Amino acid sequence: MTNLTKDFFYSLSQNKLLNESAKKWGFKFGADKFVAGTDLNSVTRTIKKLNRYGISGTVDNLGEFVSDREEAMRTTNNIIRLLNRINEENLDCHVSVKLTQLGLDIDEQFCIDNMRKIMEAASKFGIFVNIDMEDYSRYEQTLRILQTLREEFENVGTVMQAYLYRAEEDLEQLKDVRIRLVKGAYKESEAVAYQSKAEIDRNYLKLAKKRLLGDAFTSIATHDHNIINELKAFIKENNISHDKFEFQMLYGFRTELQYNLAAEGYRFCTYIPFGTDWFGYYMRRLAERPQNINLIVKDVFYDSNNKLKKKPLVIAAGAATFLCLLRKRKNSGK
Repeated sequence: MTNLTKDFFYSLSQNKLLNESAKKWGFKFGADKFVAGTDLNSVTRTIKKLNRYGISGTVDNLGEFVSDREEAMRTTNNIIRLLNRINEENLDCHVSVKLTQLGLDIDEQFCIDNMRKIMEAASKFGIFVNIDMEDYSRYEQTLRILQTLREEFENVGTVMQAYLYRAEEDLEQLKDVRIRLVKGAYKESEAVAYQSKAEIDRNYLKLAKKRLLGDAFTSIATHDHNIINELKAFIKENNISHDKFEFQMLYGFRTELQYNLAAEGYRFCTYIPFGTDWFGYYMRRLAERPQNINLIVKDVFYDSNNKLKKKPLVIAAGAATFLCLLRKRKNSGK
């Protein structure tokens, strides 16, 4: 049942019609718990709040699967505006970008040109840029573009997904590059990725320990307290400097643990998504951890006195009608 639920939410994250429609809905169904607003002002407030608690941020101006050149250029300009805001407000954060939002699926050189504009602005302000890793079909292109950019810029890194069989080999090639280590949020085939939680966790720990013993900075991105506790013990046993790594979690997830780790003296960074293109990101978060559905249902449908709200019932009815119409249209071939 868990796998079926994950597959369901992942398929929703890939649905372009739903992604476009969600931009018109505004935040519904609890998305505001995991997405820090839709504009620069809202995300700036969130970053400042985290900074006051000694927590830095990596900000993602949400967007992906862009197939229009003008939209990709608008996104590029939006990210440059974000970099300007970070510099003007002296915020403790860097940015994360997805290459598909910058035109990767249109033309690789076009995407590189957009990334170069972003990197030039980021370099001027001394801000790090992290290239998010997307699904495996874009994996080779992402690594190729990273290497191209690193010929000109030092302040750029990427993400490595521990569920990939080849992750260890590729990390060896990137041993001098700042990396965010994650388990992996996309549905990949058993031909390229581990499928079981036990295998993924085992590889994650192996890769994290190897990185911690190396020289390059690593963002240890996980919400798993068992993994975190094992790595904390490893760090202490090997006398690893806290300046060589940070723990990282997603905005809205395990907030108390985030603050606790920062209070314990560890470097901590929160991944902060914002923008109108929130649907795909939100669905992948539910696919990653279906237990979050319970939290969303409670937040959307019940008030603080545990009484059923009326307005969300109307929203739910509308959403159900929309999905039924969508399925009917698909089946009729229209």
